[in-house]
Amino acid sequence: MYFSKFPLLAYSIKGDKEYKLLPHILRRVKLRAGIRAGSMIFDSYDVADGEKPEDIAFKVYGDAEFHWVILLTNNITDRYYQWPMTQPDFDKFLTDKYGAGNEDTIHHYETTKDSGRTTSNGPNDYSHRVEVNSTHDNPILVTNRDYEERIQDKNRAIQLLDRRYIKTFISEFNALIRN
Repeated sequence: MYFSKFPLLAYSIKGDKEYKLLPHILRRVKLRAGIRAGSMIFDSYDVADGEKPEDIAFKVYGDAEFHWVILLTNNITDRYYQWPMTQPDFDKFLTDKYGAGNEDTIHHYETTKDSGRTTSNGPNDYSHRVEVNSTHDNPILVTNRDYEERIQDKNRAIQLLDRRYIKTFISEFNALIRN
């Protein structure tokens, strides 16, 4: 459904002048900054373990084909690294990235900022901390697992377009992608 909206492009796959019509996948539509900032048309949503964009689209919009709306409105271009992984996939990712037995070794140290904002907004906000050397007074140790779990928590918190605006959004997308 998503790529069917894209204009077609004549492309020679082998460079032999035998052209095929393919969707122009390099064409992009960007969500307007004003719309993204409009909290009235978006609802916060925490992705459950193993939940896919298709599952959420079906639950919220009644059609799994609208999964692309969720990805586009959250600026997700890579479903593997920008979407929360299942626990088994996350464990495998940790081992692949850091090596077996190194998942819980030190990634870096942090401390709470002395100036500026020094309190967090919620349990997954670490903006009140800064990275420091291990020689800093009372550094907080952050393991590889902690660091990657923070990224997963950030990926888990998405915004969903209010279902009242889905038809308008898709109509505008269709008009923009064709131009």
